[in-house]
Amino acid sequence: MENNNLKGQPINILLVEDNEDHAALIKRNFSEHRVANNIHHVFDGEAALDYLFHKGDYSDPAASPKPNVILLDLRLPKIDGLEVLQKIKAVEETNTIPVVVLTTSSAELDMLEAYKENVNSYLVKPVDFRKFSNLMEDLGFYWLMWNRCPV
Repeated sequence: MENNNLKGQPINILLVEDNEDHAALIKRNFSEHRVANNIHHVFDGEAALDYLFHKGDYSDPAASPKPNVILLDLRLPKIDGLEVLQKIKAVEETNTIPVVVLTTSSAELDMLEAYKENVNSYLVKPVDFRKFSNLMEDLGFYWLMWNRCPV
């Protein structure tokens, strides 16, 4: 994947987050730092998989473009984040999309399980607003400006 910002192409982030306050903070921070053009937000694991595999409400690929990065919470309704991660990494059409677990869980077991399922990064959401904002800025610049992925 080339640096989309330099080419003027939209950057697509799939945000899988059931907490509306956390989602709003993430969107606001990315917007303030002009990190992403398109954030596609879904509230549960089932919707995330529907989005990625163009099912149900997301059957139109133009309305649900392939994300450049997926921000995935672990504790999700319907389908747990670890199961979503497993399904993403098990299929050739999605297994190269970088997945960043962004969660409140600092449990060693959760982290270990995520890395067993080939997560690209595991981040714990700071409680402090300023630290959270800094994390979002750093995350955006790293994954969307500096990191390189295959197309």
